[in-house]
Amino acid sequence: MGMKNHKHGGDIYQHRDVIDFSANVNPLGTPKSVREAVRQSADHVEHYPDVRCQRLKEALSAYEQVPESWLICGNGAADLIFALALAVKPKRALVLAPTFAEYEQALSSVGCEIDYVYLKEKEGFRVTGGILSQITDSLDMVFLCNPNNPTGELIQRELLIKLLERCRKNHVLAAVDECFLDFVPDGRDYELSGLLGEYSNLFLLKAFTKRYAMAGIRLGYGMCSDAGVLEKIEEVTQPWRVSAPAQAAGTAALLETAYVEASVRFVEEQKSLLRNALTSAGFQVYGSRANYLFFKGPEDFYDICLREGILIRDCSNYQGLSRGWFRIAVRTREENKQLIQLLQTFTKGETSWQRRL
Repeated sequence: MGMKNHKHGGDIYQHRDVIDFSANVNPLGTPKSVREAVRQSADHVEHYPDVRCQRLKEALSAYEQVPESWLICGNGAADLIFALALAVKPKRALVLAPTFAEYEQALSSVGCEIDYVYLKEKEGFRVTGGILSQITDSLDMVFLCNPNNPTGELIQRELLIKLLERCRKNHVLAAVDECFLDFVPDGRDYELSGLLGEYSNLFLLKAFTKRYAMAGIRLGYGMCSDAGVLEKIEEVTQPWRVSAPAQAAGTAALLETAYVEASVRFVEEQKSLLRNALTSAGFQVYGSRANYLFFKGPEDFYDICLREGILIRDCSNYQGLSRGWFRIAVRTREENKQLIQLLQTFTKGETSWQRRL
């Protein structure tokens, strides 16, 4: 089954002067220290960036508590997703449906055959133990997102460990994307970085994009204890893929621990208000453990929002989803209030969503 129309959230260039609820970046905005680091880096742009990302890797090593030799940096997590597929060249891989479209796109770009784990609405779009039977020696790779995008549902740690064991036994590389784990209050309980030494078949993906609201800078990183995998990625990517401003921004961002803690608290508080407004309007909310809410609503809800100057993520182009599925990010207090006011115009149990138009 081919991919549906490839599009993303955050397209503020096509939709100008809108409140953007479609991109899941930190609602507190980019830290001042990060902006300043980018400004200062402009004084040295005549030089090539450090191909080794030495200062950044030193900071990441301390932050993640992993050896520098296990780290690889890229031009956003998406860059590393494509680089990993190109390096490993899997013949057959397993992905969730729905999930982040880039896994499928990257795998397809190297001619990989893709199997799907279709997540079911009746199971709350949770990944269950049923996935284990799909991990056989006919696979080369599995891509997982935890918490998943767009559902925001978490895969339980016990299941992840069973999955890693099964992957190791069948010589399957497990790529786990933890980009949104930073916004989960008990996210530390789900982190797998402590298992990298034990499972050389594990490749972890993380990004600065969402955590520090620096999507325009493009900076992500991967962690793996298998030096061979990292060497293969280096062989298939260009050397200066992480710009000097991105390296400076990342190094500064990693010191912003209080900002990250404040972000988690703010997101939880505001998400609760948004969730209540969605359920009061009669929409069904699923998962939503990260900094975004995934819900089912009227099929024309995207258009209704856009007419009010609000851009949300229509999820109908995700594999495994149809019209009527949406995702909204948690935004600032004022922006959230505007969306809540729109939701209050809907009455619970109303049979015709068009009645108000």
